[in-house]
Amino acid sequence: MTINDVGPNPNAFDIEAATRQNENYRTVAWTGTHLQVTLMSIPVGESIGLEAHPGTDQFLRIDAGEGKVVMGPAEDQLDFERDVSDGWSIQVPAGTWHDVRNTGDTPLRLYTIYAPSHHAAGIVQATRADAEHDESAGTDEAPSWTVQPSEGHPDQHA
Repeated sequence: MTINDVGPNPNAFDIEAATRQNENYRTVAWTGTHLQVTLMSIPVGESIGLEAHPGTDQFLRIDAGEGKVVMGPAEDQLDFERDVSDGWSIQVPAGTWHDVRNTGDTPLRLYTIYAPSHHAAGIVQATRADAEHDESAGTDEAPSWTVQPSEGHPDQHA
């Protein structure tokens, strides 16, 4: 299935099929003015990476695989922990440190909704290393036409 981010225009697609078929670490599927949909595939034994988004709430839904989510108020205080699998959702309040690790024996397939939009429209990152490179190079930023929080606090990564 080919996904094309059409920006803030109307869109519809089979998100479960697209999520299960996505083999990239991150594929931005749709970017709106106030939220964004991305598809993710986390390899066996790997994770999203411990991070916090001060001005962004997140919703994640697992569509295939098994994992463990940890969250907390500080990178060394991850007092929320749950095993997650197909059908589970995860809600991450803005500013909360979080990570999702693949604990299964197949890729962990999920989609995430960021509010507000968080990544470059339509960006595809095959690996977590690609995503980290794009972020450090400044090529993975939300488009200027999206509404962003005024607080200006950058994301944090452990």
